[in-house]
Amino acid sequence: MAKKLNRILFTLREGEDFIPLIGLLKATDVVESGSEAQEVVTAGLVLRNGEVETRKRAKITAGEVIIFENYEILVEGWDA
Repeated sequence: MAKKLNRILFTLREGEDFIPLIGLLKATDVVESGSEAQEVVTAGLVLRNGEVETRKRAKITAGEVIIFENYEILVEGWDA
């Protein structure tokens, strides 16, 4: 049976088109620190739209879905 994911809705700040992946993980409190965010990304533990993302500063934009452990982060634009 698939585990239930905790869904988090993240809204980009007004005027911003993206957030770096490690910044998103910190902003949503799914990691405790920037160094932990870097570690989980480089270890290949983060999925971006269903595929492993290993770039720490990948630009995450509105409409993307990030999955880490039991968290599903849905990113939306500030004007959504």
